[in-house]
Amino acid sequence: MNTIRILVADDHGIVRKGLRLQLEQHPGFQVVGEAADGREAVRLAEELEPHVVLMDIAMPSLNGIEATAQIVKRNPRIGVIILSMHSDEAYLLRTLTAGARGYLLKDTADTDLHRAVQAVADGKPFFSPAIAKTLLDDYVHQLQQRGLQDSYALLTDREKEILQLLAEGKSNKEAASILNLSTYTVETHRSHIMQKLDLHNSAEIVLYAVRKKIIV
Repeated sequence: MNTIRILVADDHGIVRKGLRLQLEQHPGFQVVGEAADGREAVRLAEELEPHVVLMDIAMPSLNGIEATAQIVKRNPRIGVIILSMHSDEAYLLRTLTAGARGYLLKDTADTDLHRAVQAVADGKPFFSPAIAKTLLDDYVHQLQQRGLQDSYALLTDREKEILQLLAEGKSNKEAASILNLSTYTVETHRSHIMQKLDLHNSAEIVLYAVRKKIIV
C-alpha cells in the first residue's frame, strides 16, 4: 500500500491536532505538515508535495478557497478537501471553481474523514452525504419557485454516462477512451448535457451530480 501524504491546514491548533490524531489512526495515512493560515498552506503544499490537503475554509491571511486555487494552479495533482460548516450551494460552487475535489462538513468529519481522504487521493471527488440532501432540497425549491422541472430525464443514457464521468473529474479525452468514443463525440454530448441542464462550467456539472447523488 502506498502511503498517502496529507497536509492539514486550520488556524486552530487543537483542530489540527485532532485531525492529525484521527488521520494517523489509518495505517496508510501520513500527516507531513500543518499550516495555521492560507499562505502557509500554499507554501507548504509546494514544498512538501502532499497527495491531499485538508483545508479549513475560514483561514487568516488567505482564505481557504483562494489558497486552494493557488495550490491547484501550481500543482493540479494535489487533491484539496475543504472543511466547512456551510452546506449551501454558493460555498460549494466557489470551492469547486477553485479546484477542490472534496467538501467535508465539520460536524460529520469524524465519520467521513478517512473515506474522503482515500477517495480524493484516488482522484475521485468526495462530499459529505448530508450535502447532497441539502442541495437537492434547495434545487427543488428553486424549480418550484420558477415553475420549472428538473431536466435530468431528458438526458439520453449515453449523456448520463458522460455526465457521471465528467463529474468524477475525467477529461473529455479520458471519457472518450473509457466509452470507446471520439473526443469530438464526447464534446458534442457534453454541450448537449449543459444545454439541457442549464449548466455553464465544470464546477456546475459536479455540483449537479452531487445534488442528484450521481457521485458520492
